[in-house]
Amino acid sequence: MKKLTGLLIAILGFTTISFAQQKNGKVTGQVIDGSSKIIEAATISLLRAGDSSVAKISVADKQGKFVFEAIADGRYMVSISAVGHVKAYSEVFEINEAQKGISIKTIELIPVSKSLNAVTVVSRKPLIEQKIDRTIVNVEAAVTNVGASALDVLEKSPGISIDKDGNISLKGKQGVQVYIDGRPSYLSGTDLATYLRNLTSAQLEQIEIMTNPPAKYDAAGNSGIINIKTKKNKQLGYNGSINLGYGQGRLPKFNESVNFNYRKNKINLFANIGYSNRKNWQDLDIQRKFIDKSTKVLISNFDQNSRIKENGESINAKVGLDYYATQKTTLGIVLNGFNNPGKFSNRSDVYISNPSNVLTNITKAATNNDRKWKNFGANLNLRHVFDSTGKELTADLDYLGYKSTNAQDLVNAYYNAVGQPTDIPDTLLGSLPQDINIYSAKMDYSQPLKKGAKFEAGVKTSFVKTDNDARYDSLLNNQKVLDRGRSNHFVYNENVNAAYVNYSRPFGKKISAQFGLRVENTNIKGRSTGLVYRNNNWVAFDSTFNRHYTQLFPTVFFQYNADKKNTFGLNYGRRIERPDYEDLNPFILFLDRYTFQQGNPGLLPQFSHNIELSHTYKGFLTTTLNYTNTTDIINDVLEQNTSASETFVKKANIAKQRQYGIAVAAGFSVKKWWSMNVYGNVYNNQYSGIINGDFVKTNATTGQFNVGNQFKFNKGWASEVSGFYRTSGIEGVFAIRGFGMMNLGVSKQMMKGKGSVRLNVRDVLWSQKIKGNIRYSNIDAAFQQQRDSRVFNIGFTYRFNKGKVGQKRKVGGAGDEQSRVKAGNEN
Repeated sequence: MKKLTGLLIAILGFTTISFAQQKNGKVTGQVIDGSSKIIEAATISLLRAGDSSVAKISVADKQGKFVFEAIADGRYMVSISAVGHVKAYSEVFEINEAQKGISIKTIELIPVSKSLNAVTVVSRKPLIEQKIDRTIVNVEAAVTNVGASALDVLEKSPGISIDKDGNISLKGKQGVQVYIDGRPSYLSGTDLATYLRNLTSAQLEQIEIMTNPPAKYDAAGNSGIINIKTKKNKQLGYNGSINLGYGQGRLPKFNESVNFNYRKNKINLFANIGYSNRKNWQDLDIQRKFIDKSTKVLISNFDQNSRIKENGESINAKVGLDYYATQKTTLGIVLNGFNNPGKFSNRSDVYISNPSNVLTNITKAATNNDRKWKNFGANLNLRHVFDSTGKELTADLDYLGYKSTNAQDLVNAYYNAVGQPTDIPDTLLGSLPQDINIYSAKMDYSQPLKKGAKFEAGVKTSFVKTDNDARYDSLLNNQKVLDRGRSNHFVYNENVNAAYVNYSRPFGKKISAQFGLRVENTNIKGRSTGLVYRNNNWVAFDSTFNRHYTQLFPTVFFQYNADKKNTFGLNYGRRIERPDYEDLNPFILFLDRYTFQQGNPGLLPQFSHNIELSHTYKGFLTTTLNYTNTTDIINDVLEQNTSASETFVKKANIAKQRQYGIAVAAGFSVKKWWSMNVYGNVYNNQYSGIINGDFVKTNATTGQFNVGNQFKFNKGWASEVSGFYRTSGIEGVFAIRGFGMMNLGVSKQMMKGKGSVRLNVRDVLWSQKIKGNIRYSNIDAAFQQQRDSRVFNIGFTYRFNKGKVGQKRKVGGAGDEQSRVKAGNEN
């Protein structure tokens, strides 16, 4: 590791040396307003086309003319802003050896009829934007996102699917890393789903979907990265918004949020606070056959009906400060946190019959969970721009702390076929506290080179400690007695050290490429202590495991601009998916007497190779072919103890996965008042490997389709019709039937553009009902699930501001650890 650090320091030291660059390009132009009047003193910004970063800033003269000189080779665009006018942009152009001088055609700014204090200008972005390396979903562009949670917004986004437990898949592959504002969420599984259910759409600005991220990002995430960008106002002066929402399904849902930003001189202060209270229900029916593994003889049938209710509250807040110390240096601090208390109850009736389907026994189970889940996070960030060529250094320090408690009680009552008690009811009490502490530091350096090239390098280190102390007690004669066999204490420590280099450049006018290499060194230590019953005695056990490994993760991107209409892309990346922290913990979480979840300390990371070939036609139609090969894939498996009639779910490295597919995305205007976004993805998944000692091979082709229609009418009216459908397919060893949903919405601008009212109905046809089965070895089970998905929502937004558009605030960053935390409410 010392050699790696020394090498990286040498690389960063070398890259601070200024490269000799040819900077003799020149850009000229003129700006006028919509009535052909000359605008003087307009702010002119020269932006790099690749990332919209500012290369130079100028001011128009009395004739509205402007000029940029000493411009390095590369692709650029110009943005123009002036008081009383809507901001405008030029087309993208290129400075190269053959074309050093560019004269931009005259740009007209649209005047605002009234001052910003009297009216709010609301610009409408397209719902879907296709970029070279990512797909962007603009949340507010969809009327049906009002009143929705962040998880609901993801579910209707192109290529994303959510399973019955809230797990997120991208293009049919699990293992997605979810970032919040460029930093990992450090949550996973049901805990990530709970957090996203409590994050309202009114707090979101964009969803960025990256199926093959470059080397700058953590290598974690089998299927890519989803970056959720929350709202950040960028105006001088003060501005903000107030959002109120109410939803009614079978049960009510409330959400409110306030966003505020104040910027003056060198200080930019921003804050965001939200509250939600969501009541939900879920019906889950499971049919299981217990089969003797050796003889394959049917022993018994279980028909389980579970009725689940959940009441989840959330208060989340973020406050931050940017200090513009100089024109080149910005310092920032961001504090955030949430408090998510919740209650979960499950009432299950289990009907047990013999092989002839004759009812023999009934078990009635009642499970209650009282959970509290708290988080506090802090980020310190630095951005320094060395000069006008774009040399930049950024640094981030992050801390994240999670603390949760989960008080669980499980009561089982036993009856015969005619409903008469057969045994004394038993009660199991559980206390499942969890503490997680995460520390992360990273530094990134970037430098433009001659001929449009760019060099990037960075380092990162993170330290994670999780502490889980599970205690179960049985209630005997109204006295709590320690259940020694089910209690344990698990402590997990992880350190990941990483470094990367990235180089991009154009090769002529039509070809550009990007090459990246990331190295990650992982060090893990886990310890589990408790008691085990052996030879008629309780014996203490102390189990530890240590793992150390270093891996390389290359990335390659090529782009070929064949002509003005056709662009081709090819990219490759290798990625890793480490086990979630809690999935390594061997403690047991009960659903009822016969069904529970259990961790697996033997889990190994999975690795994948991803290749994509894409074609874009006229900038609106993108077709992508993809191939993925994954080894040691981590997935849910079912195991059964036939003699005890128990079924438990756990994660395991079950197999290898091969996937190939094709995706088509198009965004276009049917009429001036009607725009449409269409997405289709057809893929074939194949899993093969040894599960529970038997060789299992599954294969299926699945189609996923999203359609969104946005309609704009006069006097501020707009509406939306959207939906998605997923055909039958497989998720690991589970076969899932097709399902989908349709959404309707309408909105109205009011109060001179400062206010808006939106109404929508999600899952109008109540078609989001999930059914599936699992059959392999001696496992034979089927399930049906439905939930409170048909909801009527009404939302009101009020925007206030006093000021003008300023510069964009820098967002901090960290690693992938947060996306692997598990704690909080289940649904």
